[in-house]
Amino acid sequence: MNIYTPNFRLALVETLSHEGGYSDNPKDPGGVTMRGVTKATYARWTGRRVRDVPDDEMRSLSIEKVMPIYHAWYWEAVQGDRLPGGLDFLIFDIAVNSGPARAVRMLQKAINSLSRIKVQVDGVMGPKTLSAASKINVFDLINEVGNTRLWFYFDLSTFRTFGRGWMRRLLSVTSFATAMALNRAEVMVMARAGQVVPELKLAA
Repeated sequence: MNIYTPNFRLALVETLSHEGGYSDNPKDPGGVTMRGVTKATYARWTGRRVRDVPDDEMRSLSIEKVMPIYHAWYWEAVQGDRLPGGLDFLIFDIAVNSGPARAVRMLQKAINSLSRIKVQVDGVMGPKTLSAASKINVFDLINEVGNTRLWFYFDLSTFRTFGRGWMRRLLSVTSFATAMALNRAEVMVMARAGQVVPELKLAA
């Protein structure tokens, strides 16, 4: 049975288009990274120490190798399949970029800004957060989460180095999330899927 839903596949294609390939930027606290997966994350996934994962293995990570990591530790961590379309991708992308707990806190802050019913900002995607997210206009939530993400970036010490790229990503991701909410994202991503991640089929 295929556990990867169409929305997860769309979300993964778009997020990978921002994550890029192999990177070892000394200014990046994540260190050695391939397809958005850091060496530390891959070591934890494979049950090894970071020093036991060779750089050559990181360079050769395929879509098939990283897809289960993204699904288990980011998509499922924010309960992507239970979020409204478009918002699911946005929260997933933030989870990949900044961690699942922070992604959920951004959603919770956005909910509290838009709704009279408040939720606890604890980074846990519980039933109250899911319920509130389903009752607020999805386009308003996408925009408000984007604003929350913007201010988070501004406060980072590495903003001077990576800020321009983060701003491009924020604008692109917010636009794509809106397209997903309008059920237009597949047309956008199909046009370039072969260039971004040719190994990943969008259909189940």
